[in-house]
Amino acid sequence: PETRRAMRVKHGAEGGLAVTTEEELLKKPVITPDDVLGLEMITDNYLCSPEDNVHKIEFTRFKIRDMETGTVLFKITKPPALESGEDRRKDLDPNGGRFVRYQFTPAFLRLRQVGATVEFTVGDSPINNFRMIERHYFRGRLLKSFDFEFGFCIPNSKNTCEHIYEFPPLSEELMNEMIQYPYETKSDSFYFVDNKLVMHNKADYSYSGGP
Repeated sequence: PETRRAMRVKHGAEGGLAVTTEEELLKKPVITPDDVLGLEMITDNYLCSPEDNVHKIEFTRFKIRDMETGTVLFKITKPPALESGEDRRKDLDPNGGRFVRYQFTPAFLRLRQVGATVEFTVGDSPINNFRMIERHYFRGRLLKSFDFEFGFCIPNSKNTCEHIYEFPPLSEELMNEMIQYPYETKSDSFYFVDNKLVMHNKADYSYSGGP
């Protein structure tokens, strides 16, 4: 079965939450949404292991589009799994597939609304309270934090939903810096089931229009 949703992402400051550090969180047996909302900088490490994804959540397709024009800005589909024994990459890099590098033009920074469509599958167990918190930083400064709830997912289902990101306006000075320093804009994407961290992905971004 396949489920489709279109929801708006909550975003904004996290007033009243205690500041946390990556070092503190790496020592915790369970990491919660409030823990990552207290982070003030990008993480250097992954805060959970691939084995923590006990619900077998797998992202299979991702698309970014400009909500005003409908123009597709980025699209990626995960290739079909290779036959057993052919795929050695996971053996070599346990974090393979947890990092994405985006290359956009300077015009991307002027967009106000972007839709991100994600397709994902889940394993044999139903999932309640599936939530993503995504935090974007530039050179150690928090630019924006997004908070999205996927809702209930039935077992062995394919789900498609679109996150609607509303970007805050950026100053000309900050935009010029972000263009001048490619891949200094970074993000952490934290995924929770029942308020427990089960997946952590990372990305970095260039807005210079080239590799």
